[in-house]
Amino acid sequence: MSSRHIVKDVLKELTGRLKESIPRASREAQLLLMHHLGVDELWLLMNQDEEVKDIEKLLEMAYRRAKNEPLEYILGRVSFYSEEFYIDRGALIPRPETELLIDEVLKNIEDKNAKLTIVEVGVGSGIISIMLAKFLPNVKFIAVDISEVALSVARKNITKFALEHRIELRHGSLLEPIVEKIDYLVSNPPYIASDASLESNLSYEPQNALFGGNVGDEIIKELLDGVLKAKINLFSCEMGYDQKDKIRSYLNNRPLESLNFYKDYSDFDRGFTLRL
Repeated sequence: MSSRHIVKDVLKELTGRLKESIPRASREAQLLLMHHLGVDELWLLMNQDEEVKDIEKLLEMAYRRAKNEPLEYILGRVSFYSEEFYIDRGALIPRPETELLIDEVLKNIEDKNAKLTIVEVGVGSGIISIMLAKFLPNVKFIAVDISEVALSVARKNITKFALEHRIELRHGSLLEPIVEKIDYLVSNPPYIASDASLESNLSYEPQNALFGGNVGDEIIKELLDGVLKAKINLFSCEMGYDQKDKIRSYLNNRPLESLNFYKDYSDFDRGFTLRL
């Protein structure tokens, strides 16, 4: 690149560096440059000959992306349920399918003004508790995670949405830190089998938030045991596309009122709600 770096040349350079490994190279080059400059797409289109400063920092971001590090970690933000959240390595990047888990919980709470205690196990970046708190104004949330790093990401998002007084974070494993009566348990736990082969970009995400054990459903079963022991009336949980029969079998002859499964946008089984 020449000594004076202007927008149109920088975009060309970034696209060239990304195109071998990234399918939408030109679009992602735009996103990286917009983030670097703190501008929107219109500014970028109207200012093609403007100079770009601190080029080394920008090229470092492009290098990370070319190595298949998720764009969300590089930009430090992720969109979920029409809101923007802070994200960093150490917390799982939210997937669109998890929006359906929120819909599932809301569907099962008839009175949206009810005073309830909802516990989330595996809070990650905090997106589930935060979105539910926005829809359920009188609910108290306790959100648990085994990872201190994930809790720090969640804390930043909770502060951003000014929900510190409604979402309490606790460090610990599964239901271990909870002594209160739980009205509703919600979780997007790790549910991938430990020998599953994953896409290379997933190597950047926290492995303890992905892998649920040798089979994959071990943590879900631990949560189910906890629900039955503590007599938690409602439990909504995300799961793997191939785990429906195993979960139904595990709950056979248990004292349930209902067990309903829901599908994701690709018509795969993706989660369930249990009612005692």
